[in-house]
Amino acid sequence: MGISTGEQYLKRINQLKTNILLDGSRITGNISDHPAFKGVMASQAKLYDLQHQVALKEIMTFVSATSGNRAGTSFLEPKTKEDLEKRRLMIQVWAKGHKGMMGRSPDYMNTILMVLNAAADLFAAEDEKCAEHIRNYYEYVKENDLSLTHVFVSPQKDRSSKGGEDIAARMVKKTADGILINGSRVLATQAGMTDEILVYPVPSNTEDEAFSYAFAIPCDTPGLTFVCRESFAYQGSHYDHPLGSQFDEMDAIVLFDNVLVPWERVFLHGSPIVKNLLYSRSRMFEHTAHQVVSKNVIKTEFIMGIIQLIIDGINIGEYQHIREKFSEVAVALEVMKGLLYQSEKNAKINQWGTMTPDANPLLAAVNYYPRIYPRFIEIIQLISASGLVAIPSEKDFNSDYKDVLNHHLQSASLEGYERVKLFRLAWDLSMSAFGSRQKLYERFFFGDPVRLADQLYSRYDRGESIEMVKNFLAGK
Repeated sequence: MGISTGEQYLKRINQLKTNILLDGSRITGNISDHPAFKGVMASQAKLYDLQHQVALKEIMTFVSATSGNRAGTSFLEPKTKEDLEKRRLMIQVWAKGHKGMMGRSPDYMNTILMVLNAAADLFAAEDEKCAEHIRNYYEYVKENDLSLTHVFVSPQKDRSSKGGEDIAARMVKKTADGILINGSRVLATQAGMTDEILVYPVPSNTEDEAFSYAFAIPCDTPGLTFVCRESFAYQGSHYDHPLGSQFDEMDAIVLFDNVLVPWERVFLHGSPIVKNLLYSRSRMFEHTAHQVVSKNVIKTEFIMGIIQLIIDGINIGEYQHIREKFSEVAVALEVMKGLLYQSEKNAKINQWGTMTPDANPLLAAVNYYPRIYPRFIEIIQLISASGLVAIPSEKDFNSDYKDVLNHHLQSASLEGYERVKLFRLAWDLSMSAFGSRQKLYERFFFGDPVRLADQLYSRYDRGESIEMVKNFLAGK
């Protein structure tokens, strides 16, 4: 089959009839018509359609060695630095489509699946069939261009060092047909709007095999329920909610009510050793971080554009403190671009034969961005001030007060309607529920910032620096 169109993506998800709870009710009918999903699914469909543009063909797709079909580049296992660059260019084409606001666009999970497939031999330590299962699953998803959500975190019942796992999803039984999973996991982003869900564990101190599992199943599997948060798409007006109406990826708690996972979909079923080696040995971090940093470069460019349009719109570019604030964003953008470039420049083939980005600059990037992103939001608030609350709705501009509002809300270069349109965009990014969720998401994209710093300390290669100092002390 090969690459999907947007229409094919929408049709597949509508046919699933996934069990989705939102505002106390089960969603019925076509999910792509539901107000909470309509905008973001239409945006995702456009991403799939980009793969079919002739001018983008060589960036967005590659020829599958197994089928001869065109497959999406996010499934490509890079063997050369040119492959790695091609992946980045593809990721950034999609990121421009969603302005960096969709943290779990399909290329993210496709990257994870590519890594697991490349390192499939890891799973053979559990069972030779597990390695075969992950390879077969990668081919299935790649050749059908399916979309995935995922979960791997236990609910926040007790985060103390002695906290229990009694409500977390666990493997309760192995049967002739597969494994039974019961309990809950958080947090599935793009919940209900993907074909399948990939479930895998995080490294932990527990040796309990009940939490050492990995599998993938269709989102409409019996016993599987997605309990969604409130939608941030609101009334769907692109004028009033320009970002939320188009890019609000739903987040959900996932409930497993004795879900049966067939053996052919099981990749891990009890080995704590494989569970704890999964991330470090597969090199998952390097490849997912490369995808995320590629996306965040585009997101930062978009934010910088908003800030400059506000500066121009209300004519505040002559003030030094405004220029200083803009420079913070520009510096951050160049830092992120530089770290991304360095990760590709110093990429090396790993033990699985995969061209892998250098971890050092990516470790720096994922520690840096969660700290600088809240500052971007603060800068928008500081330079916009009352402009972020003097924002009548689209309906107001369609009322009898249209001319009055256009007059009183004009700026140095914009009439009232266009000025408010710009400031509603800034508001949706910096003050709305959608914007607040974006800030929280960036803060914790790769987990607790303190643990990220600890990870950098543990993994950062400083061998040459140490050797330089030792040589100096030795008089060399």
